[in-house]
Amino acid sequence: MEQIKNLIKKFCTKEVIFYIIFGVLTTLVNIVVSTILESIFNVEGNLASTIGIICCILFAYFTNRKWVFNSTATTLSEKGKEFAKFILGRLFTMVIEMIGFFLLYTVLTMPFFISKCIISVIVIIINFFISKFFAFKK
Repeated sequence: MEQIKNLIKKFCTKEVIFYIIFGVLTTLVNIVVSTILESIFNVEGNLASTIGIICCILFAYFTNRKWVFNSTATTLSEKGKEFAKFILGRLFTMVIEMIGFFLLYTVLTMPFFISKCIISVIVIIINFFISKFFAFKK
């Protein structure tokens, strides 16, 4: 029982909790934008998903920078490097998300919403490690 408590303490840090909260909000931005575009405006599913990804990347940068990883970058140069690294990491996971969504939605013909949810969970986990150890590394 003590090992379980220690494990929970190790992984339930303020950073992880905030990342989960903003990860859920980021995912909601992605899913809501994508779903509105696809279902209301009849934008093709893969394009709607890509636009949703771009919107959530911008949302994620500002929330992660300020509230999750407490960036200490102050100069324009530091902020620029941080933003560039964040975007590089998100471009990497955007490709993963686009391929994963295509496989789930187009190849496996899973419903749009289910496909977005499954691939979003995978991407959230990968993005945490990229943000923590690459983009916002202190």
